[in-house]
Amino acid sequence: MTDSATLNALQSGLQGWFFPGLTALISVVVTLLVFRGVLTVIQRLTRRKTVPRLFLDASAPALGIVIALLVLNGILETASPDLPFLGFFQHAATLLLIVAVTWALVRCTSAIGEVIVSLNPVLEGQWKRARKVETQTRFLVRVLNILIIIVGIGGALVTFEPVRHLGSGLLASAGIGGIILGFAAKPVLGNLLAGMQIALTQPFRIDDVLFVQGEWCWVEEVTATYVVLRVWDLRRLVVPLQWFIENPFQNWTRNDTELAGTVFINVDYGMPIEPVRTEFNRMLQQSPEWNGNISNVQVTEAGETTIQIRLFMSAIDSSALWNLRCAIREGMITFIQQHYPEHLPRVRARLVEKPDQ
Repeated sequence: MTDSATLNALQSGLQGWFFPGLTALISVVVTLLVFRGVLTVIQRLTRRKTVPRLFLDASAPALGIVIALLVLNGILETASPDLPFLGFFQHAATLLLIVAVTWALVRCTSAIGEVIVSLNPVLEGQWKRARKVETQTRFLVRVLNILIIIVGIGGALVTFEPVRHLGSGLLASAGIGGIILGFAAKPVLGNLLAGMQIALTQPFRIDDVLFVQGEWCWVEEVTATYVVLRVWDLRRLVVPLQWFIENPFQNWTRNDTELAGTVFINVDYGMPIEPVRTEFNRMLQQSPEWNGNISNVQVTEAGETTIQIRLFMSAIDSSALWNLRCAIREGMITFIQQHYPEHLPRVRARLVEKPDQ
């Protein structure tokens, strides 16, 4: 008897949900089709690179789902309260709507960042300003996305009745909980605050060349908590933002990309300096890496057996300087080998004859 009553109740519930469920399904499908049609028309009538189009392309998938869920929530609100599991479906639709709105806001925020970056391209003579805007924008967009997701999760949790009741009890112990949470989240909060300081003060920017922990690298990505550095051999060095606040590091492109470098050559005391200076200037004039600013030859040390010649030069950036130094070092060694081989470093020894015993 009980099984028969259960089956009758289930059948009655399914019959009661037939028309509301069919209406909701048709309404959602029609809404998505209409949205897709309107979106296609707008995309064909607008140019791809315009600001409104960028926002539309970024948020279109999430926006369509949001509109469809709004229609679904409206239909469920007008359904008969006697329908079984109506509260469950309403709660599920509300949760999905909160998730979809959060997703749409994150996509729109990311689109804002892309629009700002695209409106500030890296032009000749304006690379510094463009990289500064890109670094600040990408960091602030990530922070804003984190806040949106936190708010979305909070909104989703509040829809559960036990969590709402728990909130009043948590307010009484908010002070102690805040202290505990502060200690637990200290590394994360420290990196977030360090990121805000870096975004505002700009000690480095995207694509800056840094020398960090003995590594020559480029700033590839700045997130809300860490920085990804691309090392010269294509390795990736991930460094927390807090590290840059607490430790010194070298920025080779802080104000300008130009760098100066040296090559040291050790030769015998008999080596004339003027031919070295002439050959060095000739090689610089023929090198495409030299920017024409710095060219200097000096004897910097005089040891017991050799002298040290410093070849000082400059290039437009760190990569060009590295290639220039290698080319000059190789060319100068070849020059001395071909023209002054007798003045290469040598070891001198004095032979002393022992008297006959």
